[in-house]
Amino acid sequence: MRTTKIIVDILMTIFVILSFVRWEESNFLFHAVVGTACTLLFGVHIFLHRKWLKATTKSVLTGKLNKKLTGKYVVNILLLAIWGVAIVTGFLAVGWVAFARLHAVTSRVGLVLIVVHVFQHIPQIKSYMGMKKF
Repeated sequence: MRTTKIIVDILMTIFVILSFVRWEESNFLFHAVVGTACTLLFGVHIFLHRKWLKATTKSVLTGKLNKKLTGKYVVNILLLAIWGVAIVTGFLAVGWVAFARLHAVTSRVGLVLIVVHVFQHIPQIKSYMGMKKF
């Protein structure tokens, strides 16, 4: 399971980076395919972490979560909401140009939140890589 999570995270990272590459108008299809793949990987990522999300939500609602985990939880919920909007507006932007600007803004905010999310997970990343110091 841990290996699956790592592979999904690596693939998701690659697809997010590819989605932010400045493509010419003629390569919009590539952006759409990359974005769709990233959306599917995002769904798999959420599914793989569903137990943590459920348990942590329960702890938040009962007030039993420590501050460090509360910070991670807040970033995760914001990511879920922001990327949810980015995904929906990405699909809607195909037919309605008005959604393109909202898609661009939420995608960039989502990227900032991803960076925060990754920094929150540096101890786990170091552990996966067998590193003691970073």
